[in-house]
Amino acid sequence: MKLKNGYKYSLVDKASTIITAKPFAYVLKSSSRYERCDHCFISDTQLLKCSGCQYVYYCDRKCQKESWSIHKQECSNLKRIVPRVIPDAARLMAKIIIKLNLGGGEECGYYTETKYRKFKDLMSHYSDIKNSEEKMEHFTSLCGVLLEFFGNTPIPNSAELMGIYGRMCINSFNILNEDMNSIGVGIYLAPSILDHSCEPNATVIFEGTRIIIRTLQDLPSLDWSNIRISYIDLLNTTKDRKAELQSSYYFLCECEKCKTEKPEAEAAACPNVSCTYPCSVNDDKCTKCGAEYPVGFKENFNEVTEFTKHHLQDMKIMAYLDVSKICLKRQKGVLHSLNVKHVRTLESAFDAAINLSSWEEAEEYSKLLLPGYLLYYGYIHSLTGLLYLMRGKIQLYLNKPKQAFEMLRKAHDILVITHGEKHSLVKDTVKRLLYKATLEAD
Repeated sequence: MKLKNGYKYSLVDKASTIITAKPFAYVLKSSSRYERCDHCFISDTQLLKCSGCQYVYYCDRKCQKESWSIHKQECSNLKRIVPRVIPDAARLMAKIIIKLNLGGGEECGYYTETKYRKFKDLMSHYSDIKNSEEKMEHFTSLCGVLLEFFGNTPIPNSAELMGIYGRMCINSFNILNEDMNSIGVGIYLAPSILDHSCEPNATVIFEGTRIIIRTLQDLPSLDWSNIRISYIDLLNTTKDRKAELQSSYYFLCECEKCKTEKPEAEAAACPNVSCTYPCSVNDDKCTKCGAEYPVGFKENFNEVTEFTKHHLQDMKIMAYLDVSKICLKRQKGVLHSLNVKHVRTLESAFDAAINLSSWEEAEEYSKLLLPGYLLYYGYIHSLTGLLYLMRGKIQLYLNKPKQAFEMLRKAHDILVITHGEKHSLVKDTVKRLLYKATLEAD
């Protein structure tokens, strides 16, 4: 395969990098500012605090110098509001305004040799946002923060600010760390050309703040109109995915996956414990084995579903093992093992067990979680690869090197497609653990 200026023009193989780009504007989440460099997002225990604003931190003088062209415009403003923390969305808007004032409106993000996008080319959905009470309330609050942040410095008028806000909402990428957790938000010009599908043929990963788009399938050509990434988390019901896409991006997905709901997504468990058929709670009995539901089962199903939904919402920021166990206990014999809410509860239990270093429980939850990941994400997906990776690491802790080797081998096979051989996750983590597992198994 031939490359020209980093782009492919003939047959595109699976596991090919088709775009890499630096952000047009980006911001580190305020919750990570004490642990990560504000410029490169590298985690470091010896960060240097900006002597001016006392707000941002850098890993070294090089990063501080490279960041200075933008940061010098915000430094005094950050200093004025300390110790208050500026909302991440407001700081990103401020950085976009600063970038545009410095001539950034002429910056081009090339996705072919001749085709590119500038910031003004990004969709803003101006009228849709203006008609959204929730979005307008958020926009108004951000404008108030920006007025205070910039002080006496003039800022764009309300119509221009609305255009900036809309472009930010519609085109932002969550910048993810190696564990696929969001640590920041960025605007990337060329990658904004990519449309969504719930059955994507390309994936988005990051190395620091640099975005990398890689193919998940062999493609006949680099036709940007046929390349799709996922804008949202796919572990959800079709109804909820459609609602999220409509409310956040103002379109309805028409991919094959969205045309029919997976029956497991909201399924009830069959009354016959030996039957794994995904049942509808509206039926009186399992349509496969004929086992009948007890009186009041539908009411119990709805109650358990709402109970789980409530606790999952509470655990969005921090997962609790005891709460997860209570939910799982109530779900037993009620929710199907591949019901989205059950899978999400297993996910919370898994994360909580890891945080508590409860390795035996974490290993068991990872085993129970895998079928749900394979169903909703598929085998070739970064989150599936990371689940295999975490399971392998846990098995190394538990002195199970042979089992760990098998899990880590699967993690490698997936992550070398989604991330590539040269990505630090594969090069520094997966391969090192594989080598360790091999030594211990021998």
